[in-house]
Amino acid sequence: MSEPITIRRAIERLLDGTIRIPGFQRRYVWEPERAALLMDSIYKGYPVGSLLLWRTGHRLTRENRLGVFELPPPDRDYPVDYVLDGQQRLTSIFSTFQRALEPQEADADAWLPIYYDFAAQQDAQDSTFVALKPDQVDEEQHFPLGVFLDAVAFSRATRELSEARNAEIVQVQQRFLEALIPVETFETEDRASVAIVFERVNRMGIELDVFQLLTAWTWSDEFDLQQKFQELAGEFADFGFQDVGEDSDLMLRCTAAVLRQDPSPTALVDINGSEVRASFDLVADAIRRAIDFVRTNFHVRHVKLLPYSSLLIPLSAFFSVRPGEPLNELEHTSLRQWFWRSCFTHRYSGNPQRNIRRDIREALKLRREEASSLSEIPSGADPSFFLQHTFNIRTVASKSFVLLLAQMHPRSFLSGEIVNVEEVLSEPNRSEYHHCYPRARLAAIDVPPDRINALANFAIISRGENRLISDRLPSNYRDLMPSDATVILDSAAVPESLFADDYDRFLEERAGLLANRLSVLID
Repeated sequence: MSEPITIRRAIERLLDGTIRIPGFQRRYVWEPERAALLMDSIYKGYPVGSLLLWRTGHRLTRENRLGVFELPPPDRDYPVDYVLDGQQRLTSIFSTFQRALEPQEADADAWLPIYYDFAAQQDAQDSTFVALKPDQVDEEQHFPLGVFLDAVAFSRATRELSEARNAEIVQVQQRFLEALIPVETFETEDRASVAIVFERVNRMGIELDVFQLLTAWTWSDEFDLQQKFQELAGEFADFGFQDVGEDSDLMLRCTAAVLRQDPSPTALVDINGSEVRASFDLVADAIRRAIDFVRTNFHVRHVKLLPYSSLLIPLSAFFSVRPGEPLNELEHTSLRQWFWRSCFTHRYSGNPQRNIRRDIREALKLRREEASSLSEIPSGADPSFFLQHTFNIRTVASKSFVLLLAQMHPRSFLSGEIVNVEEVLSEPNRSEYHHCYPRARLAAIDVPPDRINALANFAIISRGENRLISDRLPSNYRDLMPSDATVILDSAAVPESLFADDYDRFLEERAGLLANRLSVLID
């Protein structure tokens, strides 16, 4: 723990450049009212938290403004202390009391001055300070905190006050002059340690961005990692995967898998920026091929229908080896089995880091033509999966189920025409998934909702056909289908027992047929 510093000293250090804001910090997001509450806490002597500073001898290529203020260049050489934690509080304090800098013109209205309210109730709970626009200020009631550190300005501002209010505001000023800000200084040149500190602070509920940290370390006049990812997002948007490019955490994990065979973004922090820049084309191409693989082999036409976006991480590592070469039969079979087994076992749910690391390792072995156990994931095609999970297109189970249906080349439920699954799966919220046995009929006989909505009771049925079926019993809407509906039923793994109007029998038989179709894919 370093020596605490006064508010005046903190502002002096910001102005002389010995405390600065690193480029990987988030922007200032506090509302003026929250800054006013901070002033009330300082005034009343409540704990306001400490500053966490990172002392380094190497200047970062990217530094941020302090709220609406552009900090001047440092007065002396480094080392310098970068703010790791406490930026929002420090920015509020600086913005309230400093008088040396003018706000950036474009952001001048983003900050409201803080005032002491003479009329406020003096109690432990209510704030004595307010953030006000110019037209809200009553000079007889509100006193600006911005003059507290400027003796001349303070004297001028108190000139018209009564003796009692003069004495009151002097006491208020004195509390701020004497207030001390606790400071912890973390001194290291080890970027991995800094990243670990970032992640641990983040776990305590403070939003710090490892992506911005890495961007700051890889940036140059010719290369901006964030911009590169945005460009890929635009490219991926053309085929439904814009969210991948915009998911900086996922992109970082794919990058880490390619460059360090480790899915943790912190694995990248010790890489020289020039290495990231030099390897970015390899990373981008590997991610492109990973996306193309899931689109081509599993009909994933939108990333929101991919059961786990993290499946792209081992795939990116795989496609970074022997780039451009087509897959051989063993690679193709192993990747497909791994994909289906991972989806239907919920392999990447919860805390999947260990499994992702293992899959990266085995995917690289497979691509390097070494003995690989990538697809050796315990997975039985169990009918209970389709009975125990209910349909909700946002869940992993339902996404996996829909992709399984797409593999069967389904036909229109009534007409028998081949369904354009590319079109159906291009919109994740498209209402093309409906009950085989109508919900209204089942609800009328008190079938529990979880059994009505079991996956085994769903198929790809167009909205138009679903309206025609309405709430008819299956034996009744059978007349709407061709006389020989065998091909239609087979393309959806639906048993003939559907038309016997025996829901329990149908559900059990359908679950068995679906499990059989899945077993072909995973074995």
